[in-house]
Order: sequence, then C-alpha cells, then structure tokens
Amino acid sequence: MAFLVSIIPLTLTNAASSVKPGWKEDAKKPITFDWYINFSWFGTKWGGNAVSDYVTKKTGVKINFIVPAGNENEKLNVMIASNTLPDFITLGWWEEAVRKMIAGKLVYALDELAKKYDPYFFTVANKQRLGWYTQPDGHVYGYPNASYTPEDFKNPKLKIYSNQTFLVRKDIYEALGKPDMRKPDTFLKALADAKKKFPKVNGQPLIPIGFHEFTDTGCYSLESYLWNFLALPREKNGKLYDIVAHPEYIRWLKTFNEAYRRGLIAKDVFIDKRAQMEEKIAQGRYFSMIYQRTDFVAQQQELYKKNPNMIYIAVDGPANSKLEKPKLAGPGIAGWTLTMISKNNKDPKRAIRFMSYWLSPEGQKDFYLGPKGVTWDVIKGKEQFKPEVVKLMQTDRPTFDKKYGAELTYWMLGDWPYVSQWDPGMPPYLQQMANWTLGKTVSYAQYDNLNPPADSPEGIIARKIALKWGQTLPKLIMAKSPAEFDKIFKDFQNYKKQVGFDKLLAWQQKKLEENKKKLGLK
Repeated sequence: MAFLVSIIPLTLTNAASSVKPGWKEDAKKPITFDWYINFSWFGTKWGGNAVSDYVTKKTGVKINFIVPAGNENEKLNVMIASNTLPDFITLGWWEEAVRKMIAGKLVYALDELAKKYDPYFFTVANKQRLGWYTQPDGHVYGYPNASYTPEDFKNPKLKIYSNQTFLVRKDIYEALGKPDMRKPDTFLKALADAKKKFPKVNGQPLIPIGFHEFTDTGCYSLESYLWNFLALPREKNGKLYDIVAHPEYIRWLKTFNEAYRRGLIAKDVFIDKRAQMEEKIAQGRYFSMIYQRTDFVAQQQELYKKNPNMIYIAVDGPANSKLEKPKLAGPGIAGWTLTMISKNNKDPKRAIRFMSYWLSPEGQKDFYLGPKGVTWDVIKGKEQFKPEVVKLMQTDRPTFDKKYGAELTYWMLGDWPYVSQWDPGMPPYLQQMANWTLGKTVSYAQYDNLNPPADSPEGIIARKIALKWGQTLPKLIMAKSPAEFDKIFKDFQNYKKQVGFDKLLAWQQKKLEENKKKLGLK
C-alpha cells in the first residue's frame, strides 16, 4: 500500500460549519453498501473489528467489500460494460476506468448529490481537492485519499515522506564496510562483493538487487524511481522533454546492463510477481532493492523478529554524476485513490451523507483512532493510541487490522495530512527508511494526470509507446554488449518517432499548463 505519512498535526482546510450533518438523520436506519476496491491485495473485511463495528453503530452503515480475484482491470471493465457497478467504487485516480465511468454517465456528480441531499459535504470536502478533480463540465465525480497540496511542501513544520527508497540488507551492507553505492563503479563492486561473500541465504542464492515487478509497460524501479534518484528534471525551460533519452538515465541503464552481464542481476527479477518478491524479501534474499518501503512492512517485521540485523535499511544509492541528492516523489494533490458513487447505488442520499461523515473531522477521527477506551485514550494530555494497540500495530499488522481496523486499515477516504496528528510513529526498523527520505521529497503534482484518454489519437500513441517500452526495458538490461544496448535503444527511439511521440508530447504539454494553472504555479 502506498502510504506517504506526515506526522505533524493539521486541521482540515474547510472547518465544519453550522450546516447540520445529514448522516445523523439516518443513523438508526441500517443499510449495507457494496463497495468495490480495485486492488486484489485488499483483504480486510467490514465488521468484527473495533473501528468498523463502531462506525456501523454510529451511522447504521455496513460495508460489503468486493475485491477482484484476478486482474483488476478485467473485473472493472466487465462491470462497466454490463452496467453492474456496485454502490461505491475505489480505484487509482490514474485508471482509464475513471474516465470511462464519467463519460458513460455511470457515476454521480458528487457536487450535485451534495446540493440535493447534503450541503454538509461542502463544509468538509477540501476546496483545492474538489478544484483539482473538477471536470470540464464543472462537476466532481470522485474524491481522493492521501492528497497533499503543493503548499504542504512549503510548510517547514510538516514532515512529508516519500515511498521511494534504495534499500540494502543491513548486516550484509555493514559486513561489506558500508560501501558508497552512488556511482556506477562502486555500485557494481558492492553487488559483486555481496554475491561473492554471501553467495547463499539459508541455502538459496543471494539476489544482488531487486526491483518492482516488470509489467507489460515497464518497471517503476527503473523508471520514475531511478529518474528521481538521479534528480532528473521533468521539463526544461518550461517544456516537457524525452526524459528517457537523458544522458544520466542512459548511463545508469547501461550500468544495470553491465550488472546483468556480470551475473549480478538474477533472471528472477524479470518474472517474479509481488507475491514471489514478498516471499523472497521475508527470507532476506535480496542484498539491495529499488523499492517502495511501505510495500513490505509485514516482511520487514518478520525479518526483525528473526534477527534485527537482517532488516533492510535505506541508504544513498544511484546518483547523477554530480552526486546531487535525490528528488523523490512525495504525495500530490491527486492523492492515491478516487472514490466514486455509482448510479446503481441503492440509496444515493445515504451514500453522499456517509461520504461526508467520513470526510468530516469526526469521521476521520473515528476511522483512524476508533472508539475511545478501546483503541485510544487521553494519555499525558494527548489523544493517542493505547500502548498495547501500538505494540500490536508495530509487531503484527495483519492481526491489528482484524482486531482493531484502526490507523489506515480503511484508507479509502483517509485525509492523511489531517490524521497525522494521531500518528503513533513507527518502530525504528521502519522509521529509518522513512527518515532517509526527509529533505529529499518534492511535489510532482503538476505532472499528475498527463495521460491522454486511451481511445484518443494521443492515447493510442501513448499505449503503443508504453507497450514497446515494456518489451524494450528488459532487452536493454539483458543486452549482450554495449553495442547491442545502443541498437536496442536507438530502435526504440525511432519507433517512438514513427508512431507520433511529438504529437503525444504536445498534448501532454498543454495538459501540464492546465495543471499548473489549477495549482497556481507558473
């Protein structure tokens, strides 16, 4: 899960006014909403834990979560095509399905529902978030979680972490003398030394470096993560450019190619899915990883229990030739997911009122902290989780979710800057990774939503290039020689030009300028 956490108390942008919360009128009428989550890994149920039972008792609302068993896009596309969307839908804001549902008039405009049934919504919904998600028709169809405004990044009191980290196994890294891994030559030497001195982990081969999974369109670790480690700008003189052709980026892709030719990149990394990777992380089989730190919290906990020195720590990794510090992606105003209300909703009035409750200060507190006396109390003059609750959270997250369901177990409409005032912090073996990103995190909000509609001419170009890149990236890493690498890269660049890359770039430039205007950026 893509958590990017701040730990400084904030207030909601729009304080609740005297407008009466509509949800209180419905509290004694039980209702169950079907809520589709477009992430196959989400497994927490509603009911049977402290938070969900408390919220149901207070609001009368129960939730039946629906999660795809296999491919998320296939499941969602079938529901869209057959007009069988459930009451609520939560999905990544970048998903093409968002546009399809809006264009197909399959979801309600939240502002229209609020005007009709619940003006309280406008007192608790953040105006900047609503502005960002206002469509050309003037309406808003989804509300984000985990959304941070550019102004948040200017607040010196606000700690904003990135998820993007370069990680090494602590004991191996220290046994190698804590090598400098910022430069290609020392990076390659560290991988080689790790493989030579620690060839096996519990009888299985050490994997010198791991990445996010390779998909049909590429690999996060070797794209935006690497660009940000190298502090590559997204634009030059206000204009977007072909970042894949940046000399610093090519320099490091060639470094990974050399690593592969030296036997320092296992073939597993090109085929393993998240489940296989998590298993290998839990076994401590990777020496290093370009990875999202919050995606392996449970595995890090397992390693810590086995041996505190086996954990992964964040260190300085690949850097540009000037050795400048990384410019890591922080959370943007787009947030992480969007929640929408389907026109199949059995009770749209109740739905918008429940959404308003969740967005309100009261709802945020209920979902994050849970019921007073059970999960939290006033301790030393401060509202905070009880010690035994924090301990379970930090040592056995799955059991914590099932028993309490607090913190961000239910993250769908979480206002993360706001709930950070109750953040209990992390155990040292997680906090270290987060702290490494401080001072390196920047906002890339203006570059969100630069993907054209999939069925537009530019969208078709973008898809062709993305699929070609998905085929090209592994070939670049596995090239048999520098000359073969150059040929593969040249062929890719020629392909981009042939299918209309310049036309795509022009469309994205226009969209970027619209984004900057929305954000008040020059």
